[in-house]
Amino acid sequence: MTTLRPFTCTDLFKFNNVNLDPLTETYGLSFYMQYLAHWPEYFQVAESPSGEIMGYIMGKAEGIAENWHGHVTALTVSPDHRRLGLAAMLIKFLEELSEKKQAYFVDLFVRVSNKVAIKMYQQLGYIVYRVVLEYYNGDPDENAYDMRKALSRDVTKKSVIPLTHPVRPEEVD
Repeated sequence: MTTLRPFTCTDLFKFNNVNLDPLTETYGLSFYMQYLAHWPEYFQVAESPSGEIMGYIMGKAEGIAENWHGHVTALTVSPDHRRLGLAAMLIKFLEELSEKKQAYFVDLFVRVSNKVAIKMYQQLGYIVYRVVLEYYNGDPDENAYDMRKALSRDVTKKSVIPLTHPVRPEEVD
């Protein structure tokens, strides 16, 4: 049985196998520590009965007024543990936490080329809100979708009305 638990500092020394996927963004230790310090409740790990890290989600709550939302910074599952529903379990956890924090929506960024992830997010109720040009390190060949899912506080679903034009990374709030 998989256990969902808070990410801890010692997990930084045993989650490398999860980050081996070329579509997974890997950050420096200070970045992970910043999230762990500021938004510990948004940083969860899926662990096997043997203690192996199967996947994790790292996120935060941000924004003001009707832009107050939960954000998925990273969601990844080890190649050995895919197609078990772990990603859906992790994102559902973040959505429920965002509901408790009275967020209007949850958003995430995904590579336009990552068709498998896009399909999964759509099946979980996310829509493409906008295209962010050259989002990944200024790579002209790799744009991102800003995908969103409205939460119960957004009664009119205003947060998920798609933009009709692409934006640049510096325009993302």
